[in-house]
Amino acid sequence: MVSDITLGQYLPGSSFIHRMDARAKILLLITYIVFIFLCSNAISLLLVALFTLFIVLFTRISFMKYLKSMRVILFVVLLTGIINLFYGSGEPLVEWWIFKVTAAGIYNAVYVIVRIALLMMISAALTFTTSPSDLTDAMERLMKPLAIIHLPVHEIAMMMTIALRFIPVLLEETDKIMNAQKARGADLDSGNLINRVRALLPVLIPLFISSFRRAGDLAMAMECRCYNGGNNRTRMKVLHFSSVDLIAAIVSLLVFSSVIVSNIMFKNPFV
Repeated sequence: MVSDITLGQYLPGSSFIHRMDARAKILLLITYIVFIFLCSNAISLLLVALFTLFIVLFTRISFMKYLKSMRVILFVVLLTGIINLFYGSGEPLVEWWIFKVTAAGIYNAVYVIVRIALLMMISAALTFTTSPSDLTDAMERLMKPLAIIHLPVHEIAMMMTIALRFIPVLLEETDKIMNAQKARGADLDSGNLINRVRALLPVLIPLFISSFRRAGDLAMAMECRCYNGGNNRTRMKVLHFSSVDLIAAIVSLLVFSSVIVSNIMFKNPFV
């Protein structure tokens, strides 16, 4: 069901990752993304995968939650993998018409699928272990230097957090609308691709109306509470770095250094 998708949800806990400063988690996530794209061989990608599994275990959150969060992009992941399957030089293992599958193509397909899956898992670990308010404060603090060029830092951080927070709400609303349409006799699961797309129109229109209504209610609630942006605002919870963040940074630095070393020592056999 659509409501089972956990993307964007915060799951309270007391794990090592939960106790980290939100700014440190965002900075380490950005560094992680950079290094996962620097992985040039299977060894370095394996190191990053093991590091990701290590983080997932330390969050003390069920692995099924992470799998559910990947349902949203499952089609995109499979489509990307299939497309990369036909890109590769060398002797074809399977050939049909203009399509040919080589060992390099299989390597590229698996490589891309694993990379996207790891990115989704590490992003889910951030949202699972960081509350929306902490994310807002962290992004605002990290983007504060941009205020020098009169960029509305607080408003941007608030919009990003609200959008992230509303992902599970919209998914739940979509599930309710689909169940209501099925109860009225709508067939959303059978037929070819074109028929399924047409069948989604009775779902999308109420969803858009509901989304605009929720946005209007949220704007009204913020105005009633005299919200005026980030001017002279104080915070109930002040962010501060601790020894936990230092340990996480050191471990991450060791892993990323290992990735660089493996890139130098081991070459991609299909390049």
